[in-house]
Amino acid sequence: MKDLGAMDNTSNEALKLLKQLNVYLEQEYKYQPREKGLDLIESTTENDNTICPRLRNGKVEDLWSLTNFFALGMETFVLAVNILDRFLAIMKVKPKHLPCIGVCCFLLAARVVEEECNIPSVHDIIRISQCKCTVSDMKRMEKIISEKLHFEFKATTALTFLHLYHTIVLCHTSERKELLNLDKLEAQLKACNCRLVFSKAKPSVLALCLLTLEVETLKSLELFEIALRVQKHSKVNDMDVLYWRELVSKCLADYSSPECCKPDHKKLVWIVSRRTAQNLHHSYYSVPELPTIPECGCMNESESEDSGEDMSSSEDALGTSPPSDLEASFFFDYKPKLKRRTRHLYPL
Repeated sequence: MKDLGAMDNTSNEALKLLKQLNVYLEQEYKYQPREKGLDLIESTTENDNTICPRLRNGKVEDLWSLTNFFALGMETFVLAVNILDRFLAIMKVKPKHLPCIGVCCFLLAARVVEEECNIPSVHDIIRISQCKCTVSDMKRMEKIISEKLHFEFKATTALTFLHLYHTIVLCHTSERKELLNLDKLEAQLKACNCRLVFSKAKPSVLALCLLTLEVETLKSLELFEIALRVQKHSKVNDMDVLYWRELVSKCLADYSSPECCKPDHKKLVWIVSRRTAQNLHHSYYSVPELPTIPECGCMNESESEDSGEDMSSSEDALGTSPPSDLEASFFFDYKPKLKRRTRHLYPL
């Protein structure tokens, strides 16, 4: 089998991609979570006062939800998971500290990936995540995470390889470009990120497994041959591919089953008081300032004066705060709902 670089139709762009792949292959080990630490988490039972797999996986789903809520990119989510796993693999963490650690990893990843104007404020992250920590808590935790990871946040992840593999395949194929769907591959990687076991896989191998499984479903001989050349160039042995492909395939099968509870399919039921809503960033929620419109239909001129008084009183009723247990649970949709005390509609 020919190497990718030896193919007759290899363009200058394709050669640049292969050089970039070589750079990523040299870097990936540096950003992998320590395997001994991951093994320790895997062996931890839920009764111990430290992080177990269920707590770690649940926190990753929280990061998924925060990423969706603030409309940030897939790269931010994957990097936040990488930072979280690298930190958990070298530090013994108590469950009560995990919420603060999670939001700090999310914020650190957002600062690396996103434009400054898109980075959520610390106050909004605390409020939306319901992590019950203060700004000072987050600053202290950020300092600890930064020092333990030596301020190395911009990591080479499985998403890095997945994007590069996808681009390399498209450079060499003569088939329709839309056959290999990158969005689908990213969604599958997201599902794998929610399982602790895949943090032990080399990012290049995990991305290659996702690529080859998808190519198999497309039943394209040409794409399959290109994927094999990518594997050969990456120097990934067949035993590693077979081992991780089996785990990835099982994970994706479990995830696509109706019994699996997916963060993307859950709806956020977030009920806030007017006072809380006014403190939220205007891009996440805005409180209408116009008077409410009664549902009872059109008003004539003689009724308008009296009805204006009713609308005013209903605004006062809405201004009262609901009980604290109604204030919010933070999963998993993007638009909060305001609890209404009266049967009135707000104008659009």
